[in-house]
Amino acid sequence: QVQLVESGGGLVQAGGSLRLSCAASNVVFRINSMGWYRQAPGKQRELVASITSGGGTKYIDSVKGRFTISRDGAKNTAYLQMNSLKPEDTAVYYCAAAVGLPNSPFNYWGQGTQVTVSE
Repeated sequence: QVQLVESGGGLVQAGGSLRLSCAASNVVFRINSMGWYRQAPGKQRELVASITSGGGTKYIDSVKGRFTISRDGAKNTAYLQMNSLKPEDTAVYYCAAAVGLPNSPFNYWGQGTQVTVSE
């Protein structure tokens, strides 16, 4: 059973930066894509950014130019560098991994880390 553990969340003022990390353990099969979701109070969970095993990335429009997703394959770790943070970025951020067959959907999730951006 793959386990994902996030770290790096916290409280930051608007305009500040945070770097989230997601470490995967008990990895037996290949990790394909990794991603970061977020869920704000009263809102649906949304996929913020994703990265394939080949390094291809995707972002939602609201974070383009501010957030950068990356991964270290050797360490089975993904990162989300968040710059120019805004209050609307406040949410619980969840790491996700697609493990197993190519093109498999995200099938493992972390427990989440809180990001709070104050005015």
